[in-house]
Amino acid sequence: MTLTKSKYYFEALDNYPYSLPDCLEALNYALSYDPEDADSLCLMGRIYSEMLIDYEKAKLYFEEALQCDVTNLNTPRYYIKCLLDNEDLDEAEKLIEYSLKIKGIDKCRILMQKSYLSEIKMDFKKALEILKEAKKFAYDQSMLDFLKSKEKFIKEKIPKKKKTKSKAKNNKKKETN
Repeated sequence: MTLTKSKYYFEALDNYPYSLPDCLEALNYALSYDPEDADSLCLMGRIYSEMLIDYEKAKLYFEEALQCDVTNLNTPRYYIKCLLDNEDLDEAEKLIEYSLKIKGIDKCRILMQKSYLSEIKMDFKKALEILKEAKKFAYDQSMLDFLKSKEKFIKEKIPKKKKTKSKAKNNKKKETN
């Protein structure tokens, strides 16, 4: 990473998301110095995904970022979110499995996204299992608190089983005796 490029990348990052014009100007400078910088490409993908809600354009930037550096720790997290938001569930699942193998990746956050994927698929029990696994990789109290609140939220989404008529009759008989 050249000093000039890093200056512009960090300037862009500093301006994101509060001043998009300044962010884009700095980001374009950064990419003009090094068009294959994965972090700059990832940030451009985030702008298209999170701010402009243009998932297809964002996916192009994220894919290019991954091609430039398959071990980049930032790109998978934001690319997975983009895929989930765009309902590209199969692609998201593949990227999640790949990302969990990257040395140094924040496994807790990737597992949270995997849990969210299960939640989208209405597989709430699996989502809870994955959150339990994510807790093993939570290294601060705020993340642990977030995971617990997410767990509670998912549990509330699980449909309650209705009592069958025969059980209800048995309960009435017990009450009258």
